[in-house]
This record gives sequence, C-alpha cells and structure tokens, in this order.
Amino acid sequence: MGLSGVALAAAASHGGDTHLLGNASTMCLAHAPVLLGLYLGHRAFRSATLAGLVLGLGTIIFAADLVSRHFSGDRLFPFAAPAGGMLMMLGWLIVAAGAFLQRRDA
Repeated sequence: MGLSGVALAAAASHGGDTHLLGNASTMCLAHAPVLLGLYLGHRAFRSATLAGLVLGLGTIIFAADLVSRHFSGDRLFPFAAPAGGMLMMLGWLIVAAGAFLQRRDA
C-alpha cells in the first residue's frame, strides 16, 4: 500500500493532471501505516483483522477506480469510488468499535 502511494505520487507529479492520481496516492499513503498497525496489534485488538481487511479492500477499490479513470478514462466499475469510500468509512467504524470490545489476551 505504501509502495503504491509513493508510485502514484510520482506518477501524479510527472503526469500533468494530478487530481485523480494525487487523491489515490493520498488514500494509499494514509492507510498504509494504519494497516501495518492493525497487523502488528491484531492479537490484542479484537477487531483489527476485520478492520484491516475492510480498510484495505476499500482503499484498493477506491484507488484503483481513480487510477483507471486517469489512464483509461473509464471507471473500474459503476460506483467503484463511492463503494471503496464506504468500505474505508466502515473500516474506520470497525476500528472505533474495537475500542469498546473486550481486549484479547496477548
């Protein structure tokens, strides 16, 4: 995810219109450390695995749609970016819900 974010930032800075690739880069770079943290803490944080899967999938779909629109001029699939965005929001809600669940024994 981090690699993709850096690569997309580089492509955005050299590709003229930075709007779509820049946004895709931002989402990848914002979620990469969170996904790493969820992985590292998955044994103690009850909702980490589900949150990581949902956040990761949402970020991939969102970024892939923006990249597809930039390079091909067409969407990945209808409503891909909103679906990816909703998955990212759901993932963050799952992270927040984990704060209220009983902690696993590490």
